[in-house]
Amino acid sequence: MISRFFQLEARGTTPAREMQAGITTFAAMAYILAVNPAILATTGMDKGALVTVTAITAAVATLLMALFANYPIAMAPGMGINAFFAFTICLGKGVPWSEALGMVFINGLMFLALSVTGVREKIMAAIPLSLKIAVTCGVGMFIAFIGLKNGGVIVANPATFVGPGDFTAGSAWLCLAGIVLTTVLIARKVPGAIVLSILAVTVIGSFVGNGAGGRVTEFPSSIVSLPHSPAPVFLKLSFGFLASIPRFLAALPLIFTLLLVDLFDNIGTLISVTKRAGLLDAEGRLPNAGRALLADSIATILSALCGTSTVVSYIESASGVEAGGRTGLTTATTAGLMLAALFLTPLILAIPEAATGPALVIVGVFMMQSVVEIDMADFKTAAPAVLTIFAIPLTFSIAQGIGIGLICSALVSLGLGRRRDLTPMGYAVAAMFFLSFFKIWPFR
Repeated sequence: MISRFFQLEARGTTPAREMQAGITTFAAMAYILAVNPAILATTGMDKGALVTVTAITAAVATLLMALFANYPIAMAPGMGINAFFAFTICLGKGVPWSEALGMVFINGLMFLALSVTGVREKIMAAIPLSLKIAVTCGVGMFIAFIGLKNGGVIVANPATFVGPGDFTAGSAWLCLAGIVLTTVLIARKVPGAIVLSILAVTVIGSFVGNGAGGRVTEFPSSIVSLPHSPAPVFLKLSFGFLASIPRFLAALPLIFTLLLVDLFDNIGTLISVTKRAGLLDAEGRLPNAGRALLADSIATILSALCGTSTVVSYIESASGVEAGGRTGLTTATTAGLMLAALFLTPLILAIPEAATGPALVIVGVFMMQSVVEIDMADFKTAAPAVLTIFAIPLTFSIAQGIGIGLICSALVSLGLGRRRDLTPMGYAVAAMFFLSFFKIWPFR
């Protein structure tokens, strides 16, 4: 029955191979169970509850993808989006995390509407391909910056804005060692390289002083326990930004950015992973793409209700595909392992930032690799793209990075008399950001 439901024979695979691939995918993305709570906890959210909801939303969303679309694509709270949620929306704009969850919920409803009406194609077409790639690269730099900061490798400097930290400090040299270790393991194609590196640095940290009389890693008395209650964040979303027109207008760019990143992350991951799995048709189209996007939009709404940032498709699913995964049975296995990991919550909470920092840096490197797809020889293409890449980490805002890139792209297209290089919706979005930046329209 399982073989028939997941079409194993038609896709040339077996239950054993699918389950092995599911384990591989879990090993490649399990770092999110430690990293996502660490990022979102900076907003004041309960870290233990975040571990629980991260695992639950990842498991349910992944199972939805397996059952709806039968793709070997796992889902979890997205890297990049969680940073935007924490550092731009909450810490940057001063939005309470409960209202930020409300924005994620609205984003999910919008994505659901776009998914069932087909409008998403027009929104995707509004952003030039080079800028889509640039956003991915810029978010990669943003994530890597956060990883280096959390690990103490870089610190604030009044003269140069950012400077090197004290490399003799336990946290800093452990973070650097973790980056090297993870790089070597990935280069050697070791399955679960990021997770193995996190575990290694965590264990070593229990023998390294933190400069304050303790250790970098403080292990709990027991590494196994019942999962933490999700109650501190579950159903805690609020919609205060709808209370007045100015607040709603200020929230619009943030919601729109959540929507754009959600669209780009999921469509890009769907195409790249399914292409490697040989699931695209002869014309390069993706069968059941509508079902996959429907599963994602439902998962986004679910993530807001449970109390975490947006759930997206994970590029780490490619590791499971390389291990032979071809159907939803692969990710159904991954979903089961996500739930089982909940009973290791004390161990997950003990993982120090010196161990999660390298994971952020390496994920950033992965995202930066797509920069080779931008035509840097064409200056009118390179300029907006590079500005976008630089602006995201330097302004600490994905929204402003996208806005700067779009405004530049629109003005360059008009200046060269090539207005058709951008769609009408692209110009409309660029105008929205322009009015916001120069405070002509009360978006802020």
